[in-house]
Amino acid sequence: MGKHIILRILQAIVVLFGLSILIFFIARIIPGDPARLILGPLATNEQIKELTEEMHLDKPFVVQYYYWLTSLLQGDLGKSLYTRRSITTDLKMFVPATLELMFFSFVISLIIGQVMGVFAGYFRDSWFDNLFRVFSYIGIATPAFAIAIFALIIFSYTLNIAPAIGRIGLWLDSPPQITGLFVIDSILTGQWRTAFEAFKHILLPAISLAIANIAQEGRITRSSIIDNLQKDYIIAHKVHGIPTRIIIFKYLLKPSLVPTVSIMGLDFACLLANAFLVETVFMWPGISRYGVTAMLNKDLNAIIAVVLFIGILYSLMNLIVDIVVSYLDPRIRLQRGGI
Repeated sequence: MGKHIILRILQAIVVLFGLSILIFFIARIIPGDPARLILGPLATNEQIKELTEEMHLDKPFVVQYYYWLTSLLQGDLGKSLYTRRSITTDLKMFVPATLELMFFSFVISLIIGQVMGVFAGYFRDSWFDNLFRVFSYIGIATPAFAIAIFALIIFSYTLNIAPAIGRIGLWLDSPPQITGLFVIDSILTGQWRTAFEAFKHILLPAISLAIANIAQEGRITRSSIIDNLQKDYIIAHKVHGIPTRIIIFKYLLKPSLVPTVSIMGLDFACLLANAFLVETVFMWPGISRYGVTAMLNKDLNAIIAVVLFIGILYSLMNLIVDIVVSYLDPRIRLQRGGI
């Protein structure tokens, strides 16, 4: 198992290296002169020339990539051409907000999706199963931004029971930054009112982002439960009169979660793609909005940094999924030489 993890880490490094070359090349061949776009139409030729030399845009692609990679290995991602701040500073500002949103969305989809999938599968063709199937069709077919807009209209403007925008109320100060996650930082510092307000602000965006994953993961769990219910050992347990609760949670749930976990890791990383529109609707200051803004303004350094962050997140989630699946299914662990 340890060898397998090391191999996957090495594979991830190779993939990220290839991704860095690809995105660096694509960012450099986008039509338009980056220096002219940055300085604007009123810039003089001398100013454009100076910025071009500073960014090494007058040198061959390989040389440009060498300078960028050298800086990256030293922890320097460059300077944002749009915000005029260090990319590292920008990431520290925007990444925690998106990670907090993704974390709460993931927890919501994990709990609700699995509970609904398990009971819909075990009580197949019941009223609950039929209701869940209707919900899953709607959840998968409806875009996250549409759900976010409906949630905003219903719960914020009509019922007025949830905040509409931002991570925290304007009348409150942000908690001391420990993890960058407002709810957790507020709890760690004992600021319970701030924690409650931060939780209220994140609830609607997180649910809006989680609906599609609840529907998809619930459907996969349901199908897996139905398939495993036909296995001989489950039928034998039923015949011997073992209580339903024990059958579900001790014998049925663990093998049925293997296909769900396999897709769950990718769903977590894919939350970044849907997060942009949800962040826009709720004015959430996250990395997804930052990345799209960088693309619209041809902020080359920021574009590369955001894409690499997404690549690292995907690689990390794939590694975690491998470990969890190996734990859930001993056959996979034995095939890899683990114990």
